[in-house]
Amino acid sequence: MSSEIIKVPDIGGSDDVEIIEIAVSVGDVISAEDTMITLESDKASMDVPAPKGGKVVKILVKEGDTVSEGDDILELEAEGEGEDEPEASSDDDASDDAAPQDDAESQEKDEPEKAAPKKKSSGGGKRTVEVKVPDIGGGDGVEIIEVAVSEGDEISEEDTLITLESDKASMDVPSPYSGKIVSLSIKEGDSVSEGDLIGTMEIAGEGDDTEDDAPAADDAEAPGADDGADTDEDSADEEGDDEDADDSAGGRQEIRVPDIGGSEGVEIIEVAISEGDEIDKEDTLITLESDKASMDVPSPVKGKVVELAVKEGDSVSEGDLIGYVEVAGQSGGKKKAAKTGGDASKSGSKAPKSEARKDGAKKDDAKASADSRAQRQPSGEPSPEAREKHGDDKTAGAHVHAGPAVRKLARELGVDLGEVKGSGPKGRILKDDVDGFVKQVMKARKNGGASAPAAASGGAGIPQVPAIDFSQFGEIEEKPMSRLMKAGANNLHRSWLNVPHVTQFDEADITELEAFRKSMKAEAESQGAKLTPLPFMIKACAYALRKFPQFNSSLHPDGDKLIVKHYVHIGVAVDTPDGLMVPVIRDADKKSLIDLAKESVELAKKAQNKKLSREEMSGASFTISSLGSIGGTAFTPIVNTPEVAILGVSKSSMKPVWNGSEFEPRLMLPLSLSYDHRAVNGADAARFTAFLAQVLTDIRRMLV
Repeated sequence: MSSEIIKVPDIGGSDDVEIIEIAVSVGDVISAEDTMITLESDKASMDVPAPKGGKVVKILVKEGDTVSEGDDILELEAEGEGEDEPEASSDDDASDDAAPQDDAESQEKDEPEKAAPKKKSSGGGKRTVEVKVPDIGGGDGVEIIEVAVSEGDEISEEDTLITLESDKASMDVPSPYSGKIVSLSIKEGDSVSEGDLIGTMEIAGEGDDTEDDAPAADDAEAPGADDGADTDEDSADEEGDDEDADDSAGGRQEIRVPDIGGSEGVEIIEVAISEGDEIDKEDTLITLESDKASMDVPSPVKGKVVELAVKEGDSVSEGDLIGYVEVAGQSGGKKKAAKTGGDASKSGSKAPKSEARKDGAKKDDAKASADSRAQRQPSGEPSPEAREKHGDDKTAGAHVHAGPAVRKLARELGVDLGEVKGSGPKGRILKDDVDGFVKQVMKARKNGGASAPAAASGGAGIPQVPAIDFSQFGEIEEKPMSRLMKAGANNLHRSWLNVPHVTQFDEADITELEAFRKSMKAEAESQGAKLTPLPFMIKACAYALRKFPQFNSSLHPDGDKLIVKHYVHIGVAVDTPDGLMVPVIRDADKKSLIDLAKESVELAKKAQNKKLSREEMSGASFTISSLGSIGGTAFTPIVNTPEVAILGVSKSSMKPVWNGSEFEPRLMLPLSLSYDHRAVNGADAARFTAFLAQVLTDIRRMLV
């Protein structure tokens, strides 16, 4: 066997890309496509696969090195090369015959190479170029949520210019040149499409060679003109077929991953459907996230989900199977069948067989690569569930809203993005947020002195709960927590550890309120609303928050001031099969009881069906958690930080109440107000619950 130096392949023109992981060791026997090293830049991370199988003889790089295309990676003793030597001599004659032709080709190749330096040397001075929005996957009117440069900035090629976000994805738009920003034609909040002007840049000039090169480019394109015409005709036929398919196809249909910008092995962070669900066209099927972007994959058809082939945590590429949908057939199916029959007579069966072979080879390669990675994985490495629960470098900040450059900065500084509050649009984390978080942590450490040894605690000085093998006591079953339950658990744990909770208990006499509610049920139903006690609670809380604004505030991250909100957005906790969700009713103080009744029912239905948008679950300044329909006399709700208070409502019951001369039966509603004692004093909490009870006892007070 002979050895061969394996080099860095084409990595998209990037130079000096950092090696963040070496996946092989000296002596390892690897297969073709097994990962050798992992590279990471500001824009993306990528695995570099082995071009062939063999034994690793020597590794020529180490973690932290920077490499470019053509740099040496390792020395590989390739498999089976020695067996091919006898065949080499039998081909000598053929090689000799081909030599003149090769010489001619090499001369032709040398001519443009000799001319190439002239282009470089002809550049002089500088020129101004327009920078436009590149291909963004066909999206139109996509919002700019961050402008990362300013006029006068000196930037390098691939530096982020703007960040775009649609309902389906967020992405950074990199600079195609190195140079100086002369002018900007956009601002945060603008909507742009492919080809729109971002601004102008001053870059190094390249002379007039582009005009000289134009004839050569025309000549190169000329031979393919006829092919292009054929391709256009084929494309038109395909588009027609696609339209027919959308209108007429019925039965069980495969749903596959569409074009995702050429990315490979993109992680599924959420599966939004379940087997048996009825879905509409464009409903979200799965959500993907890479270092460069996150995107929802919509359904191309309407129908019933009959089988899912993926799960959370899987990695997928374009063309991978998501699942099967049962689609109802329509009358246009026969027309399509006739058309496709004619096409089939032209093309025969070569294309389907070729596609089948490609799909089979792709699946075999993916399986082999996965098996190889599994064999090399150390047995002591934690599972994805353990990483999600306890956190590690691989999953820190995986489910937060931040761009690739911000994520890299956070990794370099050792910051968990899950602990950073974003100040950008829609809660997006910016570089300034990471810098501010680091300053805050350093200030707290300086004021608090040295921390306890890390080995003795599980965070914030709290001893870890020991791991116990429960199977030694009897039969057990492990059930994975849903993504929603894990997110809720992390939020509640963070709130409980950081907020000094106190709970104030009280009761409200709702006898008259309940009588009024029942008398208004028919009128509310005629307006399309179901009048439950909840709208009254929301309205009363909104009124009380205006009276006591400290309960409608948040602590500043510095801890030295209160942020008082001049809006009243009330979150309502909803129990769903997948966990607790808290949709938000905005401007609750400005809405009528009927409006509140309609909106609360609508949001609750969306929560049950997992249709809530990010906007419908953010921005609350106060939360209500009602267990009145279930039971109980009191409980201690956990404050949903950064809010400073939450109201728990238990089941009402008839009680004897002394009216001054006798006991009379009254319908009493238990109230449990938990609050952050850093922002709210105990006396204020007692005044709040007393005032709220008075308003619920006599709702005419809200008219004063």
